[in-house]
Amino acid sequence: MEYLPDCNAKYKDVDYWNKRYETEESFEWFGDFSKFQHLLVQHVGRDENILMLGCGNSALSLDMYQAGYTSIMNVDYSSVCVESMAERHSDCAGLSWVCMDISHLAFPNASFDVVIEKGTLDAMLVDEEDPWNISDSNAQLMHQVLSEISRVLKPGGRFVSVTFAQPHFRKRLYARTEYRWSINHYHYGDSFHYFLYVLTKGEELSPEDTALERRLRTEAEAPPTVATFEDVENEDFLNNIAL
Repeated sequence: MEYLPDCNAKYKDVDYWNKRYETEESFEWFGDFSKFQHLLVQHVGRDENILMLGCGNSALSLDMYQAGYTSIMNVDYSSVCVESMAERHSDCAGLSWVCMDISHLAFPNASFDVVIEKGTLDAMLVDEEDPWNISDSNAQLMHQVLSEISRVLKPGGRFVSVTFAQPHFRKRLYARTEYRWSINHYHYGDSFHYFLYVLTKGEELSPEDTALERRLRTEAEAPPTVATFEDVENEDFLNNIAL
């Protein structure tokens, strides 16, 4: 495929994305808005203030705007992407575009009703060989990103995460009392299921998720178990990998 990198680690490289966005019009991870709209409308109001993380050249924000969502701030760390998308959608008054690192969001506390990410966290974890034991560097990066998301959410706000990661993997990242949110998850898709997580700020973790957090803390003190997985050299790695 034209945009296939020579290794999956390139998906974390802003230079790779800048070059790709110079010619690629649009690409959708995990299907377009229509595939999970029935879930999103249950948790996101059309008049709420929304932050879209790692927007890329996805049509999600435009599709939501055309469906009646009136205020979506889109951020991406690729300046090429942000400039292109801002120009492309200059006639959409409710859509804004800013170049920003999502691990250091330049917004005040409690700025948004909803924060959405679709495949962004997955792309940040593509170089992991063992989904049960991610590297210290990526664990720290995920904690920084999730802390920032929690910080910019209003009380009662929701973090919506769309991913291929099953709960037994993704909850290991999300189930932390300090983020001050509850965790619910749903799935969509036919032959292959994708997952939509809704984390509500100001609600407590369930007893199950609290127990998971406690167990993970205990595991962190034990010697790590290392497993290896074959590298997936395919543009559809996020769609095909069975996690």
